[in-house]
Amino acid sequence: MSRSGKVTVVGAGFYGSTTALRLAEYDIFETVVLTDIVEGKSEGLALDINQSRSIENFETKVVGATTTADGGGYEKTANSDVVVITAGLPRKSGMSRMDLIGVNAGIVRGVAENLAKYSPNSVIIVVSNPLDEMTALTQLATKFSYNKVIGQAGMLDTARFTNFVAEKCGVDISGVKTLTLGSHGETMVPVPSRCTVNGKALSDVLSTVDIADLVDKTRNGGAEIVALLKTGSAYYAPSAAAARMARAVITDSNEVMPVCAWVNGEYGINGVYLGVEAQIGKHGVNKVVETNLTADELASLKVAAEAVRTKQADVKDL
Repeated sequence: MSRSGKVTVVGAGFYGSTTALRLAEYDIFETVVLTDIVEGKSEGLALDINQSRSIENFETKVVGATTTADGGGYEKTANSDVVVITAGLPRKSGMSRMDLIGVNAGIVRGVAENLAKYSPNSVIIVVSNPLDEMTALTQLATKFSYNKVIGQAGMLDTARFTNFVAEKCGVDISGVKTLTLGSHGETMVPVPSRCTVNGKALSDVLSTVDIADLVDKTRNGGAEIVALLKTGSAYYAPSAAAARMARAVITDSNEVMPVCAWVNGEYGINGVYLGVEAQIGKHGVNKVVETNLTADELASLKVAAEAVRTKQADVKDL
């Protein structure tokens, strides 16, 4: 198997370490770099993952790096093709994603500036919360072109919606197709008109009330997990989503994925990072893909755009 490229995962918590493991097990990258500010943590995890290579039969080498706020240790990330930023505090029970904006903004800005210094040609995938705002902040801090900074939101939210629909209908997950757009939060916009169950429209399978309940459950999917865990937040599904995005970049797959991307004219919306479908390749977002929406879905998407626009405008001062 041919392997190429280098991917860095910033943050070696549950989310970051699981993402690094998934990327390594794809066995398509030459190197996966895992970083953390806790001394020795990323190095220990990298050693552990490398020792699993003969069992899981992959050759990708994982490298750990302890980093500091002043840029120490980032030299190991140099010339990365893709970077996944998971750094920042996770939600605690009772917290919204927006409760994290102050503390995580400082962390993400510092990380982004160091990454821009060592990997100026990379594509960056942001997963730190609040997602839409941290994606906008990363673009400002790196000064990268908009297409090279992407947020991971719709991939996760769509996966949650798909799971809930499959459970409700009692069908295989492979038979369900769903889509969510908008923000990664309260103004998330699940798109029932684009959802099918074994090829049938969702509205032909479930009642309006049932669909509304599933939409609400999707919107609160992350909070439900946080409440159950008591400490920490979701990482298995989020890491799967981020890893798939990184794979689409390194393989130049041109897959269409729901992500947080810069929207400038599509859907009549201008100048904001927002959850939309986009074609992903080696340069990040090749183009935003507009899909047919009902009038209500389009109106909700525009409401989401204005809600996140105001918050994204504030991050430049954080």
